[in-house]
Amino acid sequence: MIYRRRPSPLHSARAAAASGWCAALAVATLVVSNPLMLGALLLSVALGGVLAGVRYELGRALRWALPVALAIAVINALVTRDGLTVIWRFGNLPVIGYSYITAEATAYGAILGLRAVILILCGVLYTTCVDPDELLGMFRRVSYRSALSATLATRLVPLLGRDARHLTDAQRCRPGRPPSRAALMRAATSNLLDRALDVAAALEVRGYATARRPGRDVGPGVPAWSRHDLGFTASGLVILALTIGGRVAGLIGFSAYPSLSVATGASAVVLSAAVLVCSLAPFADRRGVVR
Repeated sequence: MIYRRRPSPLHSARAAAASGWCAALAVATLVVSNPLMLGALLLSVALGGVLAGVRYELGRALRWALPVALAIAVINALVTRDGLTVIWRFGNLPVIGYSYITAEATAYGAILGLRAVILILCGVLYTTCVDPDELLGMFRRVSYRSALSATLATRLVPLLGRDARHLTDAQRCRPGRPPSRAALMRAATSNLLDRALDVAAALEVRGYATARRPGRDVGPGVPAWSRHDLGFTASGLVILALTIGGRVAGLIGFSAYPSLSVATGASAVVLSAAVLVCSLAPFADRRGVVR
């Protein structure tokens, strides 16, 4: 999964605004545990991915995110002994001793699994919708060489993945058993040193070997923030304000131990709906979207 420019408001926003919006969704996911709010955040990420044109990438990530979430829920239910409502007793087991499963541990495990799914989808949304070159360019004044190294790494890793896929397609055209993954990895990485030397030579020809650290007055002027930049920045700030404020005020409270306590009143529903609307509001303005 790599970045590719698409005609969407999220792709049209600058890297700082787009990455800040994705980070706001991730931070909000870590802050709250209320299932209503987590459901609103999951819908925000999923619908945001659809509106950004990366639903295929989100679907691929969801295939392995769901088993991870299920494993987290099962492990938490098996190893946690807190909670008052016992729903299953295993009796005395070797080494483990007396074992049982509580409804509270099962519910909290489901919350942890749902949180993991949202965080994974946030990472996919960030990877596919935020320009890595522009994002790394923000740090060129802090560490020019580090930004250049990170840019080359983000370029070469997807390139090796494409080489492996091309080799797989070529091997399918030949009779006999298909090659193993280890053989494909060896073939894809065998020319890695030669490719690195070619890149180094190209950078030296372009003068990167003698380039000095850019000063603050180097380069063109910074362009003004567009409506998409302002929209996603405001959306991220409102998401954080609603989730953190609701958590502090106890409007979206959740407590699993020793007994389940979930805020499901009108305030929790309104806050969850407000987060969903604020998350998707910047996608409504498609003026100036680059096609």
